[in-house]
Amino acid sequence: MNQKLHILFLCGWYPSKVSLTNGDFIQRHVEAVSLQHHVSVIHIVTDKNATQNIVVDSQEINGVTTHIAYIKATAHPILKWIRFYKAYKQLLKKIDSVAVVHLNTLFPFGVFALHLKWFKKIPFIISEHWSGYYKPQSKNILFFERVISKIITKNAAFVCPVSHRLKNEMLHLGLKGNYVPVPNVVNTKLFFPIDKKEKQYTIVHVSNMKNTSKNISGMLRVAKQLETEIGSFTWKFIGGTSDQFKPLIEQLNFKQATIQFVNHISQKELAHHLQTAHLYVSFSNYETFGITMTEAISCGTPLISTNTGVLSELNSESFFKIISVKNEHALLKELLAHQRHPRIENTTKMHAYICKKFSEQIIAKTFSRLYFKSLKLPS
Repeated sequence: MNQKLHILFLCGWYPSKVSLTNGDFIQRHVEAVSLQHHVSVIHIVTDKNATQNIVVDSQEINGVTTHIAYIKATAHPILKWIRFYKAYKQLLKKIDSVAVVHLNTLFPFGVFALHLKWFKKIPFIISEHWSGYYKPQSKNILFFERVISKIITKNAAFVCPVSHRLKNEMLHLGLKGNYVPVPNVVNTKLFFPIDKKEKQYTIVHVSNMKNTSKNISGMLRVAKQLETEIGSFTWKFIGGTSDQFKPLIEQLNFKQATIQFVNHISQKELAHHLQTAHLYVSFSNYETFGITMTEAISCGTPLISTNTGVLSELNSESFFKIISVKNEHALLKELLAHQRHPRIENTTKMHAYICKKFSEQIIAKTFSRLYFKSLKLPS
């Protein structure tokens, strides 16, 4: 069906002036869907610098009507909820008639999705990205939150976690619903192979640098062992600063290897780093998806990853290696194997593989089918 629907993305996470990259993977879903439908976005976020209770910013961003409400910070949970609800009602007045709500992150914004279903008769689907459903983090989910979350998933037309593993973790917590996993989007027009590589052997890792999940310290320890074996190389950590790792870096005392920490950069700059690297490494303890792993493959860059995120769900391919979580010995072994005996990969095949599974067009088509099914219309 070629009918254009009005889809309202209701986002708990989204890039804003508070955080430029928070939920940027959700923004990619938004922009993919906008290829086929009219899209509006609502996002509400606490701003510690706000002097007014609610400040609304509405603008067109990459062709998408985006409404963000900035809420004055408060330590009082009831007052915070009141401000969020008032902001939601204020933003809702700016939205024209909506066909389907696309909720991103289940709780607490799912309460607003329930309101729109129960009082406006608007169906909703859920995209879920949160790693908090994985053990042991899931034990921190409050009883009240679990109860409300069960009601939200039960009332959703479809629940779309970004991986099958995340689906299983959510079901294990009793979050029953109509599950259809839909992955994150890779901008295959931006992330593509080039012939140029760095002169020095270069490894890249991209993340938020949270050590509990990304195990940066483990990679740094392995980097020291790699230096002992091969001497000079460059390892780039992109997405944050080295501040919390300075004591460990000083202790490891790198002599020949270059360890670089690169703070937040644009997608275009990130693509260049991935294109020119010899190898990408993800050493996470847990992942819901791991978008930069698929972006690296799209750039024709081979990678090593722990058994987390989306790679464990892909058919086995020569251009990535999977190792067990926290296994520093296995990481060093694979790094040495790649550096000493590099395979000549078919980068065109790597890029095409990602286009087939994660491109904007593929994800937009998948969501579009779900929207029409939510409305009980032929797709």
